[in-house]
Amino acid sequence: MSFTRLPLALGAFFVLAIGVVFSGCGESVPGNGVAKVSDAPGDGVVTTEDFNHWMSIAANRSGQTPGSDPIPVPDPPNYTKCIANKKKTAPKPAKGQPTTTDAQYKAQCKQEWEGLRDQVLGFLIAAQWVKGEAEEQDIKVTKADIDKAFAEQKKQAFPKDADYKKFLKESGSTEEDIRFQLEVEQLQQKLVAKITKGKDKVSNQQIADYYNKNKAQFATPESRDLLVILTKTKEQADRAKAALEGGESWAAVAKRYSIDEASKDQGGKLAGVTKGQQEKALDDAVFAAKKDTTIGPIKTQFGYYVARVTKITAKDQQSVKEATPTIKSLLASQNQQKSLDTFVKEYRERWKERTNCREGYVIQDCKNAKAPNTNTATTPAQGGAQQPGGEQPQPTPAAPPGAQTTPR
Repeated sequence: MSFTRLPLALGAFFVLAIGVVFSGCGESVPGNGVAKVSDAPGDGVVTTEDFNHWMSIAANRSGQTPGSDPIPVPDPPNYTKCIANKKKTAPKPAKGQPTTTDAQYKAQCKQEWEGLRDQVLGFLIAAQWVKGEAEEQDIKVTKADIDKAFAEQKKQAFPKDADYKKFLKESGSTEEDIRFQLEVEQLQQKLVAKITKGKDKVSNQQIADYYNKNKAQFATPESRDLLVILTKTKEQADRAKAALEGGESWAAVAKRYSIDEASKDQGGKLAGVTKGQQEKALDDAVFAAKKDTTIGPIKTQFGYYVARVTKITAKDQQSVKEATPTIKSLLASQNQQKSLDTFVKEYRERWKERTNCREGYVIQDCKNAKAPNTNTATTPAQGGAQQPGGEQPQPTPAAPPGAQTTPR
């Protein structure tokens, strides 16, 4: 995570009024909160103030041009200001096209606000989960750890202090926000390390079994280096072959006769050709040919080839000993992944059961969320395992609202 990725988002700014207490399954959400996570450090409340603050950050980074004013906000439930702003900034409809109605603008505003809410609340609940799990597993991050990470990332992202201050101003972030994110990120990393520790053991028998089932992965097929000339007609191919047999160099003849620009520019050379790479007629001919013998003309869909095999590299099969480092690394990673997947499933179920959300702020991380419609294709629920760039899934995503991560 870098500073430039910290507070990104997709919605717009909106400050909520403090709502009434919502009593649902499990513990109530207090009037100053939008969600409560039981057994999380402190009182486990995601306060309205924190929610509004992170909504502001997310909105300020939502498609905003650096240096521009904050993007106007969706303002539920009526979205009056949002509708007015959209009408003011919307381009004039093309001739013959209908004007967007207030109802359509309202639907857009509602969708934007709900998307922003899901990102922000998902992030804040995720942070509570990570901190709660870390506390239960006696995992700690010191102030010195955070100071070091902060200094390193600030130096990398903002060599000039003025740029850093500009970033804080434009994003609406504070240094405390950044340190909060770094703390959660480091707790998450330590959780993953603890969960996967010792799960990378691989036996010799496992290595042998994998090798025997996947021998083809450790084989290199036979390859041949070729010289080729491609012509449009058989007569041209015959003349090219006669010129070669008369002693002219392959490069000179290819330059004069070949219509294959790629090989022609290389003096007719095609290196490292394996079975199945070329058009079938040429492929069959060159893999049946003896070394240093000119063959052709060979009729193909592209024209007529004259060819010569200049080098044959025999197929190679790695031994189990040679393949062991690769197999061991792969199986160790799979073993760690399996242990982490098992943990993530149990972790998510356990912490979701402890999470209650106020009406209007219920997302899939909340115990009182409606069951997803399994008959409709949806993105994975907020708060599940993430796998950025093929990395191991995390106990819960600790990315800030709108950060470029894979679906959770």
